[in-house]
Amino acid sequence: MKIRGRAYKIERDNINTDEIIPARYLNVSEPEILGKHCMEGIEGNFSKKVRRGDILVVGKNFGCGSSREHAVIAIKSCGVKAIIGESFARIFFRNAINTGLPLVISGGWSKEISTGDTLEIDFEKGVVKNLSTGKRYTVTPFPKFIQEIIKNDGIMKYLKNVKRTETLHTR
Repeated sequence: MKIRGRAYKIERDNINTDEIIPARYLNVSEPEILGKHCMEGIEGNFSKKVRRGDILVVGKNFGCGSSREHAVIAIKSCGVKAIIGESFARIFFRNAINTGLPLVISGGWSKEISTGDTLEIDFEKGVVKNLSTGKRYTVTPFPKFIQEIIKNDGIMKYLKNVKRTETLHTR
């Protein structure tokens, strides 16, 4: 699985889930509305600046704070295809995988990426290419089952498709 997109960089560490989607929107369940308010705590116009298909580039400990899935849903609803960060909060990482949003842990090289760079991520090979600068980075590829969850746009759709496939094979 490969993703190509424009980098959108937020140069800050410790961005918490309340900054990603403020608590006043936790009673909202419509992804479109969550997307409109994404990153209000950091950049009031984020949802208007980020483009569908962008790859978000962040610093350390992204998604810290509470375990709210709303944060991942808001980011996906803005059209972000993937996030590259130096590190992620564990619960945010798991919520992202569960909702089909791939994450890449850079370990520091993401500092070399600028907003507007064209990036390509190959999740099977574990390679990130900055097509704007020619630089190439190696990352640990996701295990096959996580790649399948992401390809299916999240764990719920993945489980439905696995169940459907199992049902077809047992008939």
